Amino acid sequence: MDLSFSLIAQQLVTGLALGSIYVLVGVGLSLVFGLLTIVNFAHGAFFMVGAYVGVFIFAKTGNFWFCMVAVPLATGAIGLVVERFLVRPLYGRGIDYPLLLTFGLAYVMMDVVRMVFGVQGEQFDTPELLQGAVDIGIGMFPIYRLFLIAVTAVVLLLLWLVIEKTRFGLIVRAGARDPMVLRVLGIDVSKVWLAIFGVGTAIAGLAGLLAAPMRGVSPEMGVPVLIEAFVITVVGGMGSLGGAIAAGLLVGVVMSFTTLFAPELADFSMFALMAITLIFKPNGLFGRKGLMS
Repeated sequence: MDLSFSLIAQQLVTGLALGSIYVLVGVGLSLVFGLLTIVNFAHGAFFMVGAYVGVFIFAKTGNFWFCMVAVPLATGAIGLVVERFLVRPLYGRGIDYPLLLTFGLAYVMMDVVRMVFGVQGEQFDTPELLQGAVDIGIGMFPIYRLFLIAVTAVVLLLLWLVIEKTRFGLIVRAGARDPMVLRVLGIDVSKVWLAIFGVGTAIAGLAGLLAAPMRGVSPEMGVPVLIEAFVITVVGGMGSLGGAIAAGLLVGVVMSFTTLFAPELADFSMFALMAITLIFKPNGLFGRKGLMS
């Protein structure tokens, strides 16, 4: 194979586009786990719900940009209800209780979607404005994949600004280290955790909408995504947002180049990367000890 600079550069950009979806999924999962210490097995289901909400809204409005706003709000609202009435009563009972709850909830959500939309799946075409390809200096590249990279960058920037530059972010960071400090200061910790769970599920829903034109929409689409999300979380380090970003992009690039040389090993490469990471960095790239205790 002639490995020209153009070919390598195009595969790199392809990997970054694929990694953008992984980053959004991984960040949503890491946000909930890192701050609430909840292993959310329903995260893939929220990804799937986001795609279906996008299908429904797009069919009614024909406006993809409206979907970009409405889908995160809708999935985030569902996440708020789940945290308030299902997850919150399990705080303090050990990590196994919310794990089992969200595991069962994922199957309930899939069955509800099957009853409402059917089992055949739905088609979600790339928005007309984002169809086609553009010359990026190293060759032609799909506009929609460049759009994915841009949207992910904007979401990460907004998340960083909220966490690092606002009073709410200060409260979140303090609560992640010691929730008792917030209680002493008279801050309602339950409202903070509620907001974090809602944001995490909203990001998962947005990722589902953005992935729909590339992956299609089906009730089972959240299952492989959940596996990918946990691989990214483990590689990056449990609960580390920076680790989720780095791992998501790394997994995307590794799978892109593996697809170029050995397409049949593309999925295997993701797990191989996780195994190698755990051998040399048992806590992940940016993980910290004691988070699970």
